[in-house]
Amino acid sequence: MSRFQVKKVAVLGAGVMGAQIAAHLVNVRVPVVLFDLAAKDGPKNGIVTRAIDNLKKQKPAPLGDVADAVLIEPANYEDDLAKLGECDLIIEAIAERMDWKLDLYKKIAPHVAKHSILASNTSGLSITKLSEALPEALKPRFCGIHFFNPPRYMFLVELINTPTTQPQVLDDLEAFVTSTLGKGVVRAHDTPNFIANRVGIAGMLATLKEVEKFDLTPDVVDDLTGKKLGRASSGTFRTADVVGLDTMAHVVKTLQDNLNAETDPFYANFATPPVLAKLLELGNLGQKTKAGFFKKVGRDILRFDLASGDYVPAGEKADEVYGRMLRKPAGERLKLLRESEGPQGQFLWAILRDGFHYAAVHLAEIAESARDIDFAMRWGFGMKQGPFELWQEAGWAQVAKWVQEDIDAGKALSTAPLPKWVFEGPVAEAGGVHTPEGSWSASQNKFVAQRKLPVHDRQLFPESVRGANAADANTAGTTLSDEGDVRVWTLDGEVLIASIQSKMHAISPDVAEALGAAVDLAEAEYKGLVIWSPDEVFSVGADLQAMLPAFVVAGIGAVEGAEEELQNTMLKIRYASVPVISAVRGMALGGGCELAVYSAKRVAAMESYIGLVEVGVGLIPGAGGLTYIARRAAENAAASTGTDLLPFLTEGFTAAAMAKVGTGALDSKKLGYLLDSDVIVPNKDELLYVALQQARAMADAGYRAPLRRTFRVAGRSGAATIKGQLVNMRDGGFISAHDFHIASLIAHVVTGGDVDAGSLVTEEYVMALERKAFCSLIVHPKTQERIMGMLGTGKPVRN
Repeated sequence: MSRFQVKKVAVLGAGVMGAQIAAHLVNVRVPVVLFDLAAKDGPKNGIVTRAIDNLKKQKPAPLGDVADAVLIEPANYEDDLAKLGECDLIIEAIAERMDWKLDLYKKIAPHVAKHSILASNTSGLSITKLSEALPEALKPRFCGIHFFNPPRYMFLVELINTPTTQPQVLDDLEAFVTSTLGKGVVRAHDTPNFIANRVGIAGMLATLKEVEKFDLTPDVVDDLTGKKLGRASSGTFRTADVVGLDTMAHVVKTLQDNLNAETDPFYANFATPPVLAKLLELGNLGQKTKAGFFKKVGRDILRFDLASGDYVPAGEKADEVYGRMLRKPAGERLKLLRESEGPQGQFLWAILRDGFHYAAVHLAEIAESARDIDFAMRWGFGMKQGPFELWQEAGWAQVAKWVQEDIDAGKALSTAPLPKWVFEGPVAEAGGVHTPEGSWSASQNKFVAQRKLPVHDRQLFPESVRGANAADANTAGTTLSDEGDVRVWTLDGEVLIASIQSKMHAISPDVAEALGAAVDLAEAEYKGLVIWSPDEVFSVGADLQAMLPAFVVAGIGAVEGAEEELQNTMLKIRYASVPVISAVRGMALGGGCELAVYSAKRVAAMESYIGLVEVGVGLIPGAGGLTYIARRAAENAAASTGTDLLPFLTEGFTAAAMAKVGTGALDSKKLGYLLDSDVIVPNKDELLYVALQQARAMADAGYRAPLRRTFRVAGRSGAATIKGQLVNMRDGGFISAHDFHIASLIAHVVTGGDVDAGSLVTEEYVMALERKAFCSLIVHPKTQERIMGMLGTGKPVRN
């Protein structure tokens, strides 16, 4: 087994991609040196330092914590090439110019350590041609690595080998990219634009062709090709604006320059679309120039109209009949679209058909198997399903027949027939390209299993393709109880797992009761309890819809009783005799945040968004969130040399009063919802593995629950100080009168109520203050307006 370790990385090129790759390396705590040219004026590292400063301003934020920008070490090619010898991995990310890259390789080659991997981040240049500039000793350690933009958020990374790349190098790099960087790896053949951009950009060009054919507008197309179609919500044209029309044009040019009608039967469709050419001519490059296919003027969204050469009002929606069609089962959906008479339905069938056609024709050339194409399109282009998955779900033979009929009738974008393997042999017999044995490899003419490396053992329920019959986390293991909203189960007989199954994992009284029962069972028979669910949400908090009927029928007493039970559940979790681990992924809001902070430990995916957000519906945290803030302030103050509690309380109060949500795990740690002792896991698919390991380790180390103890509070004088600042905000028009009332109640609770500063209180005492304040708000008319507005529209009401 390889012992390759990446202790330090060099990134060459401080442009948009290079700087953001460096930022993500810092996010996952990998030391990084960022290189660029020496500046002609001023400090020699000026180009790099400006790029690092710019990282702090970008949206979405490349850095999990902007303060970490200082951890990126600046360097230049004139003075600092010797630093390359300290690096185990060198990622070249300069501009997409073959000649520039080759010149740089000649310059750095003598300084690369004998064990280091050198990888070129390119979206489509030939990795084999790039390798030709390297000395023979370095060629086996060279490969391509293609991050998608923005690197922090995009899951896909493509790895590309050359004929001389040593296989172990790719295995080592895949392990690092998977576990340390938290990415999904697809290995691509060294063909123009590799997999995702080859299929994705060809698909965008095909879409633009079909748009012209059916005379549709960008706003209608985006409405059709976004979430309704199971793709990124930004649709087609908005996605192009976000990516950058210059970037899109560059990828298109790579196809134009490196392919021809003989090597790609769809080549005639690769001409730069007239509308894209016009926008490039105008310098309207999308989001970066604030104008592209769309342009925002004030609050109005405009779309570019090629006929007039100007922007016109946007906002037109697709015909709802097609939205209904797209909600049908796959086979019925495609049949309805193919047989529809309206241009929007015909357009949808056309772009799906074009996608099936292109992927099938090019499978053998660009990818090891159909699985790689489907993963690449899911992870790189935000598709819910890859083209082969949708085709197979809809009925392989029937869809293949429809596609070939369109090809024969001249309706398709190319006359190239579907490959023979589509209709004959193992694929036809299996009813598709994905089977439990593996996915179809057209180049090897067989089904191939997914690559298995030691790092993949950390993924207990990795993403899989439809048809592979992979283990389902919703049914795996041994189920001990399943009350509908919470499944309690175990994989190993040692650690219990509780998976919340309610919508958005909202915490109702039934969920709270089931979690309490899970704690009892874990204490009796298991080493620990892990709270984890196999999707993108940890919990969005209390189930308001479940609470309202009780309020209507039994009044405020029922609400107070439910809140007390929820608080008792939190205390039960905190003082359990076995460790309770919250494995957080995605949103942990309100009660979800409280569930996490009352656990013995948190194991959080890098993109975890944690916060107490109750003020958005006119309430305060009521399941112990404010008690946690008060207790943590006292603990932090006790560990310092100061005696004043207020400075330690201010940040927690502000976070709750302003409903601040951490913009990732690192930011959530700054807000105090994650601690230094907690574990941040870069790869979401490793979350359960790490949480189970933590639970076992804590139990085996002799875990003991914290002892119940009193803590100091800031008292009425602390509350008065906070309220004085709130008065200024209210009188200055920054918050409404109801906002002031809510924030004052939060201040009253976190400072311990009407007691002297420094008074010792219990958690139960502060929780009683929470309940009283919570119940006073739920009967308030303005809070009820906010609750009903959120339940009705999903948007906060400001009143």
